[in-house]
Amino acid sequence: MEHIAQEEARGALAAVERARRQVAEEVGLPRGYWWAMAAGWLLLGVLGSVAPAWLAGTATAVFGAGHGVAASRLLDGRRRTRGLRVSRAVAGARVPLVVVGMLLALIGLTVLAALGLDADGADHASLWAAALVAAVVGFGGPEMLRVLRRWAHA
Repeated sequence: MEHIAQEEARGALAAVERARRQVAEEVGLPRGYWWAMAAGWLLLGVLGSVAPAWLAGTATAVFGAGHGVAASRLLDGRRRTRGLRVSRAVAGARVPLVVVGMLLALIGLTVLAALGLDADGADHASLWAAALVAAVVGFGGPEMLRVLRRWAHA
């Protein structure tokens, strides 16, 4: 260890930094989280189309509370898999803010799509809007989070 050349040390530090960035890129939420979110979104769309307003509203509140409980353990992105748990310094403190912002944007997209479909005269506009957003969440959730984390430097 005494006779490490400066170039060797510089190369080792660069390799460590590359590995840290690679692990930080893997921080996120498990794929099952995104599919569960998509299924819940679709279920709320169905209820919004066929159920009384009070039931759809209650289901939305229950879904939100359930998501809050489930996501509280996952939201920091530090436990994406059972085999990997990274420190908050590597995961980034902004990950929860990015996820919440993304969910708020998806809610806005659902509302705008439903309003647009309803104005166009579509039957079951809330169901079609929910199906659209559920597909986006299920198929693209992890990729969207990865891009948003990069934009937010989280």
